[in-house]
Amino acid sequence: MAVDPNELEYALRGKAWKVYWFLLKKGEPVGVREVQRALHFSSPSVANHHLEQLCTLGLVIKQEVGNQYVLTGEVKIGVLKHYIKLGKLLFPRFFFYALFTTIFYLSYITLLVTQFNRDNLFIIIFGAIVCGIFWHEAYRIWNMRPF
Repeated sequence: MAVDPNELEYALRGKAWKVYWFLLKKGEPVGVREVQRALHFSSPSVANHHLEQLCTLGLVIKQEVGNQYVLTGEVKIGVLKHYIKLGKLLFPRFFFYALFTTIFYLSYITLLVTQFNRDNLFIIIFGAIVCGIFWHEAYRIWNMRPF
């Protein structure tokens, strides 16, 4: 069932978005009570409602044995467009850009700067600005996660 990304973005908001994010991070089948406890919902019926809503959207399936819910696939909507999943961990894309530029920046400063001149000053200032921008963006995207 192909669902329009705009409809998904509208349907995945609030608690449903938190449940989807939890399932994405967990990466394994979860039960209603586990979702309720992890997300501090008032009752299991709230968690069940949002899990069933995700089933209706085709993002989750309910297993016959054990009545646990499993994510069927990932959608890249909202803030998830800016995340990369490595195993069970989610990282902002900008984290890798920031890490890469910072490693090369520090390598340049420690290995290649032998004297302080105008060219080196430009590269040092420019590198610091680029690293700062990437770290700021990674932090900003990290703070956009639902919990």
